[in-house]
Amino acid sequence: MDSSRDIGRLLEIMAALRTPGTGCPWDLEQDFSSVAPYTLEEAYEVADAIARGDLADLRDELGDLLLQVVFHARMAQEQSAFEFGDVVQAITEKLIRRHPHVFGDVRGLSTDAVNAQWDRIKDEEKARKASTGVDKGNDQGALAGVPIGLPALTRALKLQQKAGKVGFDWNDPLAVLAKIREEADEIEAAIKLGQSSDAAAEVGDLLFAVVNLGRHLGADPEAVLRGTNQKFMRRFAFIERELAARGRTPEQSTLAEMDALWNEAKVAEK
Repeated sequence: MDSSRDIGRLLEIMAALRTPGTGCPWDLEQDFSSVAPYTLEEAYEVADAIARGDLADLRDELGDLLLQVVFHARMAQEQSAFEFGDVVQAITEKLIRRHPHVFGDVRGLSTDAVNAQWDRIKDEEKARKASTGVDKGNDQGALAGVPIGLPALTRALKLQQKAGKVGFDWNDPLAVLAKIREEADEIEAAIKLGQSSDAAAEVGDLLFAVVNLGRHLGADPEAVLRGTNQKFMRRFAFIERELAARGRTPEQSTLAEMDALWNEAKVAEK
């Protein structure tokens, strides 16, 4: 096998980077906590490459994300906790265990049945961990297992999904839309009373309700917001180009002028 395609070579490089005396000073200074933000950033960059449909960039970003796995595994190995091979073994066993319809005797399941089976197997795994004392703390309720470090929109979605599975949910999207209007009214009331901190808190409730509406419409809030962000950038770039053609900048223009160009950008996209 070409050494540049060998995972063993990558593990050797990471080991060299983390070797005291001869390794990289920056890499040697890192720990799990300091590397974690880079891990999140690389995951986002993978998602960005997918959203842009850039497969060449996706290849590179997946490599960067793989490096994060190797980095964490190396630091764990240095503490005699686990190593990269254990990570591979754990995910291999999990995939086989959670796909009895592929690797076991179960056959002919629908997608909905597969999803239900997946959730059941996860619950069984969680119960086994709890019975053996693997899980620590009191995070054993219906909302257990949703990482605090997730993006807020994604975490809200997962919390709502878990609550919905035990019956704590709205009946239809229109009921959620009514809740959104209620939250917006509460923000307006707080603003009129000059209660800015209360209004800010209500904004959080509004965002949570909007995530709920997206969920009932089958939309991932992170994905649709990324799409809106891209749309905003695209339309604002149109404003800048049009103004530049007139020898002006946004700072030199009025809000009314920019708003008119924004509407032109909207029409051009239709």
